[in-house]
Amino acid sequence: MLKVWGRANSLNVQKVMWAVAELGLPYERIDVGGAFGGLDTPAYAALNPNRLIPVLEDGGTVVWESNAIVRYLAARYGAGTLWPEDPATRAAADRWMDWQLTTLQPSLSPVFLGLVRTPPEQRDMAAIGIHAERLGQAMRILDDHLAGRRFVAGDALTMGDIPLGCVYWRYVNLAIDRPELPNLAAWHERLAAREAYRQNVMLPLT
Repeated sequence: MLKVWGRANSLNVQKVMWAVAELGLPYERIDVGGAFGGLDTPAYAALNPNRLIPVLEDGGTVVWESNAIVRYLAARYGAGTLWPEDPATRAAADRWMDWQLTTLQPSLSPVFLGLVRTPPEQRDMAAIGIHAERLGQAMRILDDHLAGRRFVAGDALTMGDIPLGCVYWRYVNLAIDRPELPNLAAWHERLAAREAYRQNVMLPLT
């Protein structure tokens, strides 16, 4: 049985749990991080020297970094579904996973932390506004890409949709101005039709 270390309200843990649910894998999830603590123990450091969540244990295999965990699960348990067998399709999924980290996350984090995790009197609204604008510009790139596509790598859900779907849920639930993104909205409707997404990602922002 898989063991997933991390709290359910973490975006990075949500990526892993969505993948686990899509693949129908048995698992145990252990609450650590945030209010649960537990990251500063020697036992946890032995799993992940960065003392961050999530961590996946699969028998004797330990994987950390959320996108790496999603790739591992897809490759090991989802060949032909989350893990596309065609190298070109797989590369398309892979690049959008990297794009989430390099382009979306640097702008999402300060907006999310500023609006959700920071008391109103301490918020830097000017900085939040700058990052929200950058986030909207990046989302336009993804919206353009999704024109004529059901999912980011083609007609079927792949590992490439998972990091982006987790980010998008937060994006549309933050109190910020957003551009019109019709292709993203249609894509998100398709994600929201999936029980694995609803149960593991469409949660209150905390």
